[in-house]
Amino acid sequence: MRSIRLAAAALLAGLCSQGALAACYVVYSADKQVIYRSQVPPVDLSRQLHETLPRVAPGGTMVFTLDTYGCEIEINRLPGSAGYNAVGYVPRPARADRG
Repeated sequence: MRSIRLAAAALLAGLCSQGALAACYVVYSADKQVIYRSQVPPVDLSRQLHETLPRVAPGGTMVFTLDTYGCEIEINRLPGSAGYNAVGYVPRPARADRG
């Protein structure tokens, strides 16, 4: 009985942790225009946003949500050819164990 409770608790914890992932990333320029929208983050999220976002969108702000509404149409108007290279970040494809 105890092993069933532990398994249920582990399953619940795993399901709850998936909710922490963002589904859509939107970057607004300093003049509040959408310059980036995608399901892939434009910056390395292992670092703090105040370190990475100004390199990609100076004066910009980033919003991330769990909702994917509107995110299926991607926008990438970041300065430079690819915003990822500005911070040394190349996004990896999603893995099954990351949701």
